[in-house]
Amino acid sequence: MVTAERGGRRDSGAGEVVVTVAGVVGGGRMGAGIAQVLAAAGALVTVVESDDAAAGRARERVADGLRKAAGRGGLAGDPAEVLDRVRFVTRVAELPADAELVVEAVPETVELKARVLAAAEDAVAGTAVLASNTSSLPIGELGAALRRPGRFVGMHFFNPVPASLLVEVVVGPETSGATRDSALGWVARLGKTPVVVKDSPGFATSRLGVLLGLEAIRMLEEGVADAESIDRAMELGYRHPTGPLRSTDLVGLDVRLAIAEHLHGTLGERFAPPRLLREKVARGELGRKSGQGFYAWP
Repeated sequence: MVTAERGGRRDSGAGEVVVTVAGVVGGGRMGAGIAQVLAAAGALVTVVESDDAAAGRARERVADGLRKAAGRGGLAGDPAEVLDRVRFVTRVAELPADAELVVEAVPETVELKARVLAAAEDAVAGTAVLASNTSSLPIGELGAALRRPGRFVGMHFFNPVPASLLVEVVVGPETSGATRDSALGWVARLGKTPVVVKDSPGFATSRLGVLLGLEAIRMLEEGVADAESIDRAMELGYRHPTGPLRSTDLVGLDVRLAIAEHLHGTLGERFAPPRLLREKVARGELGRKSGQGFYAWP
């Protein structure tokens, strides 16, 4: 385990650059997971949430994730000591000025993300890399809100962040080669594999994953098979670790709907959200986070 020290970047001993000071804006399931893996890799992390109550919930998510990681033998260190490297604040302006990396992980809305990123840019030094965890929104459009779009890149983590091995590094039209390379090095230091993709609607993973998920929802809607059978067919027949409907529950039906609507508008009718998806979101059946989606969750 690397011991974090403020100021500058150090080598992990394996030729990989270590982030020592980082920020995460948004402490939901994804933001908390990103904060957890950064802190576990030795970084001092500041998590920004909307108010004290939300910050408290974010802290518990990180603490719970660290406890579970320790229980699986996946944490080198004491969970309480790692948690001590994470602080929780309620204003973007409280991000540390010497942060080397700030990851935005707020809901999938262009206006909200652009506003958050611009505020983060004002709070940190000009040498910091800003990243968005968006799963589908254009990096070029988000970067247009920044004074230094060359220091901006997509870093699309996957849920659950601590266990997932993949990070999609999305290169926008203004992203510099140095920024891309920094992101690739940081992803490797977190023990994950980066895949570099060009800025395009849905990138690679959301474009393919959402299309599969939407078709599975249509099959359920049409009575082709029940949810468990559809998922089992993909898990056993195609070796998917999790079927498309259970994956939708884990991602969140509201998140999947928002991505589908964006892709529908940019890529056409094949991404039109099924009626069943809209109905479930309208009823508040959002998946694991609400306790009910295509499955019932404890």
